[in-house]
Amino acid sequence: MKQDEREPFVRALQRARVAAYAPGEFVDQEGFMRAGEIRALAARAGIAPGVSVLDLCCGVAGPGRIITQELGCTYLGVDSSSRALEIARERAGDLSCRFEVSRIPPIPPGRFDVVLLFETMLAFPDKETLLQEISRALTAGGRFAFTLEEGLPLTDEERERMPDADTVWLTPLQEMVSCLERVGLVVRWQDDCSQSHRAVADSLINAFAADAVDIAAQIGGRPTEELLAAHRLWSDWLREGRVRKIAFVAEKAETPRKT
Repeated sequence: MKQDEREPFVRALQRARVAAYAPGEFVDQEGFMRAGEIRALAARAGIAPGVSVLDLCCGVAGPGRIITQELGCTYLGVDSSSRALEIARERAGDLSCRFEVSRIPPIPPGRFDVVLLFETMLAFPDKETLLQEISRALTAGGRFAFTLEEGLPLTDEERERMPDADTVWLTPLQEMVSCLERVGLVVRWQDDCSQSHRAVADSLINAFAADAVDIAAQIGGRPTEELLAAHRLWSDWLREGRVRKIAFVAEKAETPRKT
């Protein structure tokens, strides 16, 4: 999706996204995480009043806004889409959220107690460079909370079937754990959320299909078809075990391992 297309997509899909989630579980997130999962991961990462949080690829910052509102942290959301951040600022209102337009990497300067990366790790083909930057941005003992689309890289045939395949770079679990360790991040907690995320994907498919005429009127027929095709692939892959969704909290060690 081109960056200047982000705002029409967000607004066109809003009604269907609200309908797809159980009451209270939709908070303007753009992936498969429920609000309860977002809150639980934030708690696991130790987010609390006075904790400095950097949210990478935050989009319209739905998760970041509820974390800031409920946990009282110091929050900076970063995304490459200026249009997404305009929506984030508009919806943040009087919340003490800051936003910055930036491509990642590099990571904005500063030190943070927690770095978040929700449902976007798959967009980075070079994950080691990203993780090195995240490790440098964390204070000693700081936490990196993220989700991973775990699996072997897509085959050529799978890439042909997946819309926007240039943003889908799967990673095997052990490869991710090893990469984290090389940059001084030690996994403290992980949880497989594949079943939950497949259920959300299925619910989104049904909601998008039900609202397809209105969605297509706003973003076009082909993007709507690609949206449905991508969600159907994710549902199939999560059901078949081709992909797993795993949530992590990794902690920055005092002294990174030397390679």
